Amino acid sequence: MAKIMREIISIDEALCDGCGQCILSCAEGALKIIDGKAKLVSDTLCDGFGNCVGTCPKNAITIIKRDAESFDEEAVEKQRRTLETKPDGMMESHRPLAIEPISSLPQPGDIAFASRPHAGGCPGSAARMFPAADAADDNPSADGIPSQLTQWPVQLTLVPPTAPFLKGREILLAADCCPFAYAGFHRDFLKGRALLVGCPKLDDLDFYRQKLEDIFRRSGCTAVTVMMMEVPCCGGLNIIARQALQASGRDIPLREVIIGVRGDILHEA
Repeated sequence: MAKIMREIISIDEALCDGCGQCILSCAEGALKIIDGKAKLVSDTLCDGFGNCVGTCPKNAITIIKRDAESFDEEAVEKQRRTLETKPDGMMESHRPLAIEPISSLPQPGDIAFASRPHAGGCPGSAARMFPAADAADDNPSADGIPSQLTQWPVQLTLVPPTAPFLKGREILLAADCCPFAYAGFHRDFLKGRALLVGCPKLDDLDFYRQKLEDIFRRSGCTAVTVMMMEVPCCGGLNIIARQALQASGRDIPLREVIIGVRGDILHEA
């Protein structure tokens, strides 16, 4: 396979202590602990976005530009299937690993913490798709309102820009308070859409803007609905979504919805 100049991760083995936290954050299965050090299994499995960078307590992972084989979604799917068929049925990204004590992790005020505050080390970060629950009608059944969630993960930090559940679908970008405030969230907004959630007040908006730009450019999504609360800090989500869309060069519809703190819809446009 021909190589191209592109962004890809680089691991400083002198700094790596083999804790494995980066593996938990890599939805593509591109990393593996070999001889006590984290290794990139193949260039084709690394999308170069670097969800793993902020999870490394030793700052051993960086993003560099070098000649590398192109990112290959088919190779990623093959890797996931391989990991899922291991003898114990557990994906590599879900395995228990030695975890550094909290005191060794970057703390508020540290350079490493400030530059990338999102750990993203969730054991369930591997991307997956599944059908929505049966919803022949929109009325609650005896078992409750059926879920309309069709993917995992949902947190914006963890979703790969080329996740298959984004392609050809409208994205619902929701401030993470919205599903709690609006009772009909699944029925009225999530149904038929791919979900991304984040907090514009507590999270890194610049990181989110860059991530959204990459998603809009590479995912093949068809539209985006930004759902936010009426509180002023939530407006940042709409701003960065519009900035990211413009920077991506994509011409897709963007709709905004504002939810009141009492759970009513205050604005749709």
